Amino acid sequence: MRKLLEVLGFVAVLQGVAGLVTEFTDWDWGLVRRTGFVDGYEIYASVALLVLGIALFAVAESRRPGG
Repeated sequence: MRKLLEVLGFVAVLQGVAGLVTEFTDWDWGLVRRTGFVDGYEIYASVALLVLGIALFAVAESRRPGG
């Protein structure tokens, strides 16, 4: 379970960073750019993904193996 939370946290942080980089440069990559329902709110969605990823890392860290 801990590894799954770490992987999901990594993916969320990666997509959040990708969304912010896409907004401030002309690069075209990341899932936030390709989703239509966040049209106009890409920066907020990217920041939310960053916060979610950090929260997932915190939960993964609080789950000690065997305890």
